[in-house]
Amino acid sequence: MINFKDIILACSLVFVMSTASAQVKLGDAFPNIALENNNNVTVSLESFKGKTVLVDFWASWCGPCRLANRKLVKVYETYKDKNFEIVGISLDTDKTKWINAIAKDKMKHQQLIDAKGFDAASAVTFGVEELPAAYLFNNEGILIAINPTEEEIIAQINK
Repeated sequence: MINFKDIILACSLVFVMSTASAQVKLGDAFPNIALENNNNVTVSLESFKGKTVLVDFWASWCGPCRLANRKLVKVYETYKDKNFEIVGISLDTDKTKWINAIAKDKMKHQQLIDAKGFDAASAVTFGVEELPAAYLFNNEGILIAINPTEEEIIAQINK
């Protein structure tokens, strides 16, 4: 006789395993994500292959994110001509607040939005559970660090 509890347990296990394997891990390549930027143009993460890339998840309502933006603006200005790119991915659900935050924080690096909060496909793919969250990819598009320090980012740029 088939036990209903066993079926539920098996289905739950399959779901958890499939969700866990979908999240990027160290050594993985750029995920196949394309999002709209603040100029209403669709941009693919894979288009940055060939550069050291910091993918930075943030939101306009996130205080620690807004503080981190100040440092990221300085790092970007210093290293943008050294084959380095920062790709901000906002989890804002209000596009106007996102656009205003970009202007207020004077961010010149690439800005994308996935406007479904923590349920956004990009957040799920990366396994984002809190903000800010950052992912450092080398120039081959391989994930080499999660939430790297500024020193780790600079060391990778200088390689």
